[in-house]
Amino acid sequence: MEGIVKKYQQKFRKVRDEAKRWDELQSRLVAQFRNASSIIERLPAIQNSKNYCTLKCIDGIGDAVLRKQMESLETILLSLKKTLKEFHDIVLSLEKIVRDGRQLVNGGSVKLNMKQLQQRIGVKPSLVDCLDGLSLLHEMHQSEHFAFLVYLLKSSVVSALSTLTLKPSASDLGALHQLLVDQPNIPKEEVQFIFDIVFAEEIC
Repeated sequence: MEGIVKKYQQKFRKVRDEAKRWDELQSRLVAQFRNASSIIERLPAIQNSKNYCTLKCIDGIGDAVLRKQMESLETILLSLKKTLKEFHDIVLSLEKIVRDGRQLVNGGSVKLNMKQLQQRIGVKPSLVDCLDGLSLLHEMHQSEHFAFLVYLLKSSVVSALSTLTLKPSASDLGALHQLLVDQPNIPKEEVQFIFDIVFAEEIC
């Protein structure tokens, strides 16, 4: 029984690491989006020859500046897609953690009864604590359905950002930015409470 609990604790550590990585990726994605938006907002001014004043005498200056900005934008968009791929990797990882967690109890040759599932050894969590905690984190954090929808939403935003290079719109960029920064309303206290139960022996 104690061995199974330790395996669950390993899975919770992985969930905790993946949740932290998700937050880091979210910050990176928003920063990349803002950088891309800044370039897109500048495109109309860059393409207007009146804005070059005395620099007009430099042959091809407008085209050179525009080309440089588009190259920078392309680099940022590629980085955005790479970040999205890392989001998707986390989604797949979390799905696997939940599947494997259920398999620890349901897939063994020996079926555990409720008394065994509720049994505690010292301050270690019971198997019920582990199962319920993993299921709850799965539901309110990066569930296999919701997290994938969030990932698809972020992908759609990045795709929409690419099309705005043709016809920049400050209001559209603002709306896309808001979609991107919106995150699941995850109650941090509840998440921490679950981890406190699972890792009680580390706190003592």
